[in-house]
Amino acid sequence: MQALIDRILADAEILPGNIIKVGGFLNHQYNTDLLREMGKEVARLYANEGVTKIVTIEASGIAFAAAVALEMNVPFVFAKKHSTANLGGEVYSATVHSYTHNKDYNIIIPKAYLSQNDCVLILDDFLAKGAAARGLIEIIKASGAKLAGVCTQIEKGFQGGGDELRDLGIRVDALALVESMSEGSITFRQD
Repeated sequence: MQALIDRILADAEILPGNIIKVGGFLNHQYNTDLLREMGKEVARLYANEGVTKIVTIEASGIAFAAAVALEMNVPFVFAKKHSTANLGGEVYSATVHSYTHNKDYNIIIPKAYLSQNDCVLILDDFLAKGAAARGLIEIIKASGAKLAGVCTQIEKGFQGGGDELRDLGIRVDALALVESMSEGSITFRQD
């Protein structure tokens, strides 16, 4: 998506450890025009997939999921990284490793929010090594729901997670797919 690529080139910062800092417009402070356009683009990409529900992980994926859910007119659910007192009943769970925080999380979604009748689209802000997506896929499989695909705002293709999922036959889309990056330089994979 050219608008996202242009914004990354103009405003993103490359940090040590293969981190792309986009907090000023994507995952801390949001540019709502860009968020709306991303929602429309994902809705266009998945218009014929029969999506009935969107799933993401808290917290950075929530705004993106809300924008897409509004465009597709379907509910969205987010996996929590921590159990809370108001989260009762049976849950689906999976352990995921956060690349950004270098920490394992036990993500959970109440069983009441996913069923075998759902066709689920997974959304997230970043796809690097694919741990979050694999954890959500594990939960979706456990629920018996169908997986429509995985879509991310930014995929760091050089870290291999997206290609590993594609090799498993899973549809993976990225609105901006970074092929390589170094301090002061970022290259995007072209279709």
